[in-house]
Amino acid sequence: MGRTNQILCIKNIEIETLGSFGDFFLSDGFKIFDLLASKKTIQSLNLKQYDAVLILGGPMSVNDNYDYLVEEKKLVRSSINYEIPLLGICLGSQLIASACGGSVYKGTRKEIGWGQVNITACGTKSIFRNILENKIRVFNWHGDTFTLPEGAQVLARSDLYIQAFSFKSAYGIQFHLEVDKQMVRDWSIAYQAELLNENLSKESFLIDQDKKFSDLLRISKNTYDYFKGLIEK
Repeated sequence: MGRTNQILCIKNIEIETLGSFGDFFLSDGFKIFDLLASKKTIQSLNLKQYDAVLILGGPMSVNDNYDYLVEEKKLVRSSINYEIPLLGICLGSQLIASACGGSVYKGTRKEIGWGQVNITACGTKSIFRNILENKIRVFNWHGDTFTLPEGAQVLARSDLYIQAFSFKSAYGIQFHLEVDKQMVRDWSIAYQAELLNENLSKESFLIDQDKKFSDLLRISKNTYDYFKGLIEK
């Protein structure tokens, strides 16, 4: 295992959690320190206590004027400077891109629900190495996209956007591998207004989708196994 066996998890909203990744870490004996982002809580952290850092999603934009987002970007840069494995999911991936010199902006349209992602040649040698397929079905919920900092590698794409990348010790994944049916159900209630604006229904995400969720769990575990290997080096 790692040096401290402690994982730092930054949540930007209570409803968006580690999901299956949390289960995997706990089953492997790691301890998870969950922290709801605020300027004060992030500034109080000692990063060297943790084997890895994960930054999760949320409905806010990287470009919103929140002081805790500024602190999260500082946290990203510090994690990379200390060479601590860092994984950003959705908003977390956008924070990594922005903190390291890329830009985040509204996409031409939102990607919400099940969609296909193509793993690049770099992705097959990196965080998606344990996944046999070159095309995977994932769950999306984002409207913003990004350009990457110089030196970043694209690990996955959809037809519209870059979906995953690596930059030094950091990995950004725009889509959601961590969700299960209950999480999607909860998000569909919390973000109901957004679904209405996009003419989408939660039923299309949930009804008769058991195979998609089980496939997603397998892909999540394979991705987690690669990331855990970075911690154990």
